[in-house]
Amino acid sequence: MMGWTDIHTHFNMLEISPEEAIAAAENSGVHRFITIGTRPDDLELVFDISKRFYPKVFCTLGIHPHEAKLYSQDIEKLIRKLAPQPNVVAIGETGLDYYYDNSPRDIQQEAFKKQLLLAKELNLPIEIHTRDAEEDTIRILREVSDSWSGVIHCFTGTQYLANEALQLGLDISVSGVVTFKSSNELRDVIASVPLDRLHVETDAPFLAPVPMRGKKNQPAYVVHTAEFLANLKGVEIDVLQKQIHLNNQRTFPKLKLN
Repeated sequence: MMGWTDIHTHFNMLEISPEEAIAAAENSGVHRFITIGTRPDDLELVFDISKRFYPKVFCTLGIHPHEAKLYSQDIEKLIRKLAPQPNVVAIGETGLDYYYDNSPRDIQQEAFKKQLLLAKELNLPIEIHTRDAEEDTIRILREVSDSWSGVIHCFTGTQYLANEALQLGLDISVSGVVTFKSSNELRDVIASVPLDRLHVETDAPFLAPVPMRGKKNQPAYVVHTAEFLANLKGVEIDVLQKQIHLNNQRTFPKLKLN
């Protein structure tokens, strides 16, 4: 069964249980999930949730830029210990967030670079968060390597960011933001991205897509973003599903897709 994969969700933050979220999603045709590590005190929880529901639920391990000041050698040691397990498919979410500046920018940059180096060491893709920090994000990526596997998650950036990310080998992950009335410029950027470089996600419980705006997001709702994206790209929904399925397989080799 092909179905959809929600490549970025937060099972540990949902208002419903993982069992409820998975059941609702499967009823909507969503059969695989990547739940995301963001901070020191959730990495083992995220890992345990994915292990419990593997091979439906996978995880990433990383420190969000909001929590960059908490990045440490102990965290790096934990990630190294857990990353070889089959349910760990990527490093992240990591990156830069200059909108909130919850951690000092130099600390964010240092933690981002260390996690990029860790991804290279462990031969894992990356899930990147970037907000109001496009030039520094690309600069640091290029400082570490000129070739990457992974995604800019919940892409809300400019044409510059899309072009640079694609050139580096990164894909673009589309969230419910693309469905918002205020997202005309974002839609233009997403429309320019080749079909074989796109993914869909929820970032649940945040950013529920139209027509679910105002509700707490959940993995089942990724189908609404997918339907919107198919219309935006001018392709049939089954064509988009098959291509994104291939994109998921290529980008996250440890996903058990059939």
